[in-house]
Amino acid sequence: MFVDKVLATFAAGDGGNGLVSFRREKFVDKGGPDGGDGGRGGNIILKSSRNQNTLAAFRYRKLLKAGSGQPGARAKKRGKGGPDLIVPVPVGTTVISPSGDLLADMIDDRQETVIAEGGRGGFGNAHFKSSTRQAPRIAEKGEKGQMLTVSLELKMIADVGLIGLPNAGKSTLISVISNARPEIADYPFTTLTPNLGVVDMGSKASLLFADIPGLIAGASHGKGLGDEFLRHVERTSLLVHLIDIYNEDVAQAYKTIIGELAAYTIDLSKRPQAVVLTKVEGVDKKELARQISRLKKQVPHGTPVLAISAKSGEGIKELLSTVQKRVEQTRTHAKNKGLADKLPVIRLKDVDSSWQVEETADGFIVSGQKIEGFARRIDFTDYYGQQRLRDILSRTGVIKELDRRGAQPGQNVIIGHSEIGRLEY
Repeated sequence: MFVDKVLATFAAGDGGNGLVSFRREKFVDKGGPDGGDGGRGGNIILKSSRNQNTLAAFRYRKLLKAGSGQPGARAKKRGKGGPDLIVPVPVGTTVISPSGDLLADMIDDRQETVIAEGGRGGFGNAHFKSSTRQAPRIAEKGEKGQMLTVSLELKMIADVGLIGLPNAGKSTLISVISNARPEIADYPFTTLTPNLGVVDMGSKASLLFADIPGLIAGASHGKGLGDEFLRHVERTSLLVHLIDIYNEDVAQAYKTIIGELAAYTIDLSKRPQAVVLTKVEGVDKKELARQISRLKKQVPHGTPVLAISAKSGEGIKELLSTVQKRVEQTRTHAKNKGLADKLPVIRLKDVDSSWQVEETADGFIVSGQKIEGFARRIDFTDYYGQQRLRDILSRTGVIKELDRRGAQPGQNVIIGHSEIGRLEY
């Protein structure tokens, strides 16, 4: 089954907890702290593969979770890190956040992207030993791994996209020029999913063609099969627009498809094109010349207008030669302008160290990315853990701000709007 758009949730592994432990050996008095750090949680890594051609694997596996880190052990032994989860996806997969931001674009074979980072392991008490604190009883909890729900969209990596109205001859053409074997019939919407075919352009070159299901007037508003499959020609260097010469009005057929390309999320109507009249076997030469002349008045200047018959082979060599030249021109133009094929990848921002104090009816709320990160690693049921958090609040200036706000002993100090934990002032 061809699936090119799914929602998936990725949950990286949690970090392991640090350990509070003291060295205990015969004849060794006051051996000191030896609690080890927790292991890091596993990352979730997307890896593109040309062996994958659909996102169907995600239809019944909506949650993907990496392994969590193990807790620290005695003798300063760090816990074992959680195993990374490597998730294979087809080349051409894009990762879109709920807000519509592009998080990753998997355009190369074997490309790897960390989509969710595992939580850091908590420090054991051996980490907190110092000249003034020789017997620390503090250990951190491991951080939670990142968890996010994203949309995975497959956009085929093809050189040439075949577009047109239903029954324009797209599937027949790709079956003639490549090894693709799409379903072909004399009724509309025979093609229900995109088809790919590799076309040899000589002994050293080949092009990948994508046959896109037929568009009709109103496809951008959901009519017919809609325009959802147009995402598969977003990356193509050239669009080959096929028009059945037996249409009542070939010029109107051209305008219909151009209108749907312009109404798509990304305006595809300005992309490099070649316009091709199909099924011309047996058509009178004067009539064919008249139809070509009509089309040339509609298409942008410099756009080739050709005529072919996939059945008889007429015009196929000229079409492939024109397509190869246009693809090379487009690639050269893009390279000269510095337009790389790769789309930007949005990276996670550095941790913000700023904080805010808000007064409430029964105390104060302290919020801030870095402060809340510290709090998530604190065990609020442990006296020593609370004391460490108080030290952090003091060093960052939060305690001074609470004093300025008139905080009184016994008032609640809540960390984070989601109440990660609370202290008594």
